[in-house]
Amino acid sequence: MIQRSFQDEHPKLYIVSTPIGHLKDITYRAVEILKEVDAILCEDTRTSKTLLNHYDIHKQLISFHDHNKTEKAQEILSLMDEGKHLALISDAGTPGINDPGYELIQEVIKHGYHVVAIPGASAILSALVVSGCLIQPFTFIGFLPRKNSSKKEVIESYHQRVETLVIYESPLRVKKTLEDLFAILGDRAVVLARELTKMFETITRTTLKESLSLDIDTRGEYVIVVEGSKETYDLSLSIKDHVIQLIDEGYDEKDAMKMVAKKRQITKSDVYKAYKING
Repeated sequence: MIQRSFQDEHPKLYIVSTPIGHLKDITYRAVEILKEVDAILCEDTRTSKTLLNHYDIHKQLISFHDHNKTEKAQEILSLMDEGKHLALISDAGTPGINDPGYELIQEVIKHGYHVVAIPGASAILSALVVSGCLIQPFTFIGFLPRKNSSKKEVIESYHQRVETLVIYESPLRVKKTLEDLFAILGDRAVVLARELTKMFETITRTTLKESLSLDIDTRGEYVIVVEGSKETYDLSLSIKDHVIQLIDEGYDEKDAMKMVAKKRQITKSDVYKAYKING
């Protein structure tokens, strides 16, 4: 399927980026599109009205969020069947990232209609470019799972990744997340970006270890930018010496053996035998 976005009159779903804080962070094109479409899909109509009223945009608003996405998708497709052009916006930033927009985009594409991006503000990129960490490559993780065991499992899966990690976190969970990141990833550079583009924007550049003693401000959402792994080991090291090296770096014995197994892609029992029995 080839989409020639502007060469035909196919009904279009515009994915319109909106400000992440400062109301002026919206493009001229985004405002024009929002004034031209037949209806605007938004997560919370009350939140979106603040922005739309500011730019004198008065269109039909259709609530589209996690709790009604299935039933609303059919209504949206019916409108496009009638030839309507629609815009999708989120409460802040670019739709489709940590919201139900992704599923809708898939459905619209599946039904043969055009999906067109109207780029703009992004908390991911805003935090990344001011962080001072390696900008590329980077991996966007989004929100970590709420369940503690699942959360730790996800963090562990990124332990050896060399790219910068970008995480979204709510203010009340930041402290615990920093503790988990330090416990699993070890000490690395970390940047906490709070209230991006707003009056009280705060960028804290520190390390995971030092972050544990910070007084975390629980007002406003956070983007956490974590330095990628710089861990290396001498390929000539024996398994036992590799475990000892990690213990010397501050890891406890159990975690050190687990990390060696993962890094060398061998079983934990093999590491145990080499370290405890055959060493």
